[in-house]
Amino acid sequence: MFIQGLAPILWLIVALSVLKLPAWKACPVALIISFIIANQCFEMPLMDVATGTLEGALMAIWPILGVIVSAIFAYNLTVHTGGMEKIKDMLSSVSTDKRMLILIIAWGFGGFLECMSGFGTAVAIGASMLVAVGVTPVGAVIVSLLSNAAMSSYGSVGLPLTTLAKLTNFDPLQIASYTAIQLSVMMILMPFIMLIAYGGMKALKGMIPACLVGGIAFCLPSLLAAATLGASLAGIAGAVCSMSALVVYGKKFPIHDPEYEIDDYNENFSITPSEAIRAWLVFILIFIFLIGTSIPAVADVLKTVNTKIMIYSGADAAPTTFQWITTPTIIFISAVLSGLINNASISDMINVLSRTVKTLIPTFITIITIIATARIMGYSGMTMAVATTTVAVTGTIYPFIAPLIGSIGAFITGSATSSCVLLSKLQVDSAVAIGLEQDAQAWIAAANAAGSCVGKIISPQSIAIGAAAVGAFGIEGQLMKVAVKVYLPFILIMGCVVYFGQSML
Repeated sequence: MFIQGLAPILWLIVALSVLKLPAWKACPVALIISFIIANQCFEMPLMDVATGTLEGALMAIWPILGVIVSAIFAYNLTVHTGGMEKIKDMLSSVSTDKRMLILIIAWGFGGFLECMSGFGTAVAIGASMLVAVGVTPVGAVIVSLLSNAAMSSYGSVGLPLTTLAKLTNFDPLQIASYTAIQLSVMMILMPFIMLIAYGGMKALKGMIPACLVGGIAFCLPSLLAAATLGASLAGIAGAVCSMSALVVYGKKFPIHDPEYEIDDYNENFSITPSEAIRAWLVFILIFIFLIGTSIPAVADVLKTVNTKIMIYSGADAAPTTFQWITTPTIIFISAVLSGLINNASISDMINVLSRTVKTLIPTFITIITIIATARIMGYSGMTMAVATTTVAVTGTIYPFIAPLIGSIGAFITGSATSSCVLLSKLQVDSAVAIGLEQDAQAWIAAANAAGSCVGKIISPQSIAIGAAAVGAFGIEGQLMKVAVKVYLPFILIMGCVVYFGQSML
């Protein structure tokens, strides 16, 4: 039953990597394959397969697609009101050294964008901003890809981790904390790797302190926020602290190297405090509201605004709970308030929202079908069949390959969220099969998210987004060549962290 259980995943590997089909075309076929195999090979009643599919689709719509639409709408509205252009000028005025701007824009601000919106936004915006200040297209895309990969588990306000926690029934704080611990090495080293990928070892000349500032200032706040506030704020806190620390460092210790000096610098750029606040307003509001709603007393009240529906009809069915005042609601309200304050009319906002929804239709299809596929695979026993065989082959060494499996999911789907949806149940079933305790099971589940970050480095979808953003079609091969060189050592490091870390729980 191993091959039958693995069939939807095998199809996705072939469809996306060999046939080069877009995810929105490949994923519905995976759903059809899982539907047929669950019913015919695993003898799952047709009604259970249908209701399992419906449950997955509804879980995709809310809150996952709600987060995506709200986050991209918030970003697009900031572009529409001119705030994003002001933000770009503010960041590029800190330093005239391209390496410092790579850290500030790709690592700091790019990380902030990834943690706020995700789904390629950080790669596209970071790369285009770097090209605008004189970084080569290949260099701009590769550093943006690497930065994005280091924090993609925190993307869309922690969506991959909150989704993983919900699907595996583990404590969200525990999942967020374990993932942050596993990603710590990657967070600290990635600023160094970005500059090496951009200009070789010589690019580190005079930049080691700045890289340390950027990496540590992201890592430590992320660890603290993950353990206390959860996935929604962990990455945002790290990105804000890192970006702020890099700006202060860049101002206090200016770097001047003729080889990396930018050619076009607007020395006359100025902005009032009021204009700066208005430019950043939507992000400020989201941050404040997320912190406010994470207070236990407030969160407990908000959780009562929910609807429970019995959707799945199988033997192990449980009501599906939809909470209505949650992350997507907060982001959407923040976007609207910011738009109004920045003089956007209601019709402007409706037009921006309409354009946002239209551009995300392929994403809707992908997310809905991939989550429905994952639910069917879990309910029918397909993931357990795959896990049992995998464990039989790897035995107690399985934790070492858990991040690799997560990275394959991100490579296939181009999304840390989709990887967690597709493979988290497989990871937990495998952990159970080798006799791990509950904390260690959560550690292995978190390894899927951490591994997904590494897999994003070589994701064809991410690479394509970056190349398209800078208008340099045809550089994908160059990007993949560099990306693989970073991917291989990091996935080995991650495997060691997960394998040896389980014994310390």
